Amino acid sequence: MTGPLSDDRLLGGRVALLQPRAGFRAAIDPVFLAAAVPAAAGERVLELGAGSGAAALCLARRVGGVEVVGVDIDAGLIAIAQENARRNGLADRVCFVAADLARPPFAPGGARPFQHVMFNPPFVRDATGRAPPDAGRRRAMVEHTLDLDAWIDAAARLVAARGWVTLVHRADRLADILAAMRGRFGDVTIFPLWAGGRRSQAAKRVLVQGRQGSSAPLRLSPGLLLHRPDGRYTDAAEAILRHAEPLRWDAPPPGLP
Repeated sequence: MTGPLSDDRLLGGRVALLQPRAGFRAAIDPVFLAAAVPAAAGERVLELGAGSGAAALCLARRVGGVEVVGVDIDAGLIAIAQENARRNGLADRVCFVAADLARPPFAPGGARPFQHVMFNPPFVRDATGRAPPDAGRRRAMVEHTLDLDAWIDAAARLVAARGWVTLVHRADRLADILAAMRGRFGDVTIFPLWAGGRRSQAAKRVLVQGRQGSSAPLRLSPGLLLHRPDGRYTDAAEAILRHAEPLRWDAPPPGLP
């Protein structure tokens, strides 16, 4: 049961998103995740844990000709995501499947592999005492049967050879992310999302990207400053959130506004 829905807008109104009023709701994380995927027309992208479809739809809206498949264990959210694809006129390129990541409905190395896998996994370890009371938020935010290593392992098994994997997570889980990616991905880049109006404030979110079969070394990007000192988004953040610009992994560090 998903309950009442709200009708929201992403990318400056370019994406209409129905999503539950209660439970887990899309914020800026899926928008940045979609902006970080270097997909091109004709490529296929798999999203693990797609929810109501925010990231998948943002990516498809930004990159014409890309095909996106979203997977989520919640059949109710998948039904909403399918309706969102239809309402946005993207059902010909975006589809959603209800499935458990422990038993994904795709064969690794299949006839039409995924050149990219993206995901926004649960942030909180199970049994930490930090689980939200709402069942939908708890399922989206807390690791249960699948921990972070299992999510990254699923991505490694489903992405094509030399394909890219991109995820967004809490910065305090970075050590766990890198440990799980070791031996599975190379050319790993860490992209901090600096939340405050000053770089002296710690980043709360990171985007991490790696390439299957690569031996290139790890890189640390300057990242992106989200907010001005007065709390408004910076121009660089607005370009992604409102104007559907791609994230520039190697952008020079911007000056403070």
